[in-house]
Amino acid sequence: MRILVVEDDVKTATYLRQGLSENGMSVKVAHEGDDGLNLALTREFDLIILDVMLPNLDGWQVLKKIRERGKETPVLFLTARDAVPDRVKGLELGADDYLVKPFAFSELIARMQNIVRHGPAKQGDLFRVGDLEIDPIAHTAKRAGKRLDLTPKEFALLSLLMRRTGEVLTRVRIAERIWNMEFESDTNVVDVHMRRLRAKVDDPFETKLIHTVRGVGYVLEEREP
Repeated sequence: MRILVVEDDVKTATYLRQGLSENGMSVKVAHEGDDGLNLALTREFDLIILDVMLPNLDGWQVLKKIRERGKETPVLFLTARDAVPDRVKGLELGADDYLVKPFAFSELIARMQNIVRHGPAKQGDLFRVGDLEIDPIAHTAKRAGKRLDLTPKEFALLSLLMRRTGEVLTRVRIAERIWNMEFESDTNVVDVHMRRLRAKVDDPFETKLIHTVRGVGYVLEEREP
């Protein structure tokens, strides 16, 4: 795998380069946002690890410009910014995952592998699964050509499911990613929001795309009738 690391902290960048190289990856490092953007646009990478707080251009700007130029290279935000609005913003801009510092290196590797292994078919800036599509830049979602009226949380939840098509997401992981909260057994926030999302995405249509995996969580995928 060819990895671009855009990280201004030299110690962190060195740690990432060494660890990823030891896992058989080819690593290029940029310490400033504009340098990272230039590399992302002029070279081919399998994945970009991107910090948010960067000199010259911040991570938000870098990702936005990458997507505006039509580059669909997967992006994983690796940042100390752990607020829910930051996570949601990252997904809305087109990031494939969002990992908060400090982090476990084994988790980083697992998330990178998932990003490369999974994911819906892309066409331009759109993510498609069956007749469902989302446009992260325009912040729109459509099913069978009909626009879906989603709240910001519903859009973030659908984006997460779409970017992990075919992968079962546990309630714990969904709660951590979307609400930045520790999941408790008596907390039904995930199920409540999932019901609301299904009411808009699945209920009006014959083919269902969001499926419950009993005792585990949820998965979005197109299944044979």
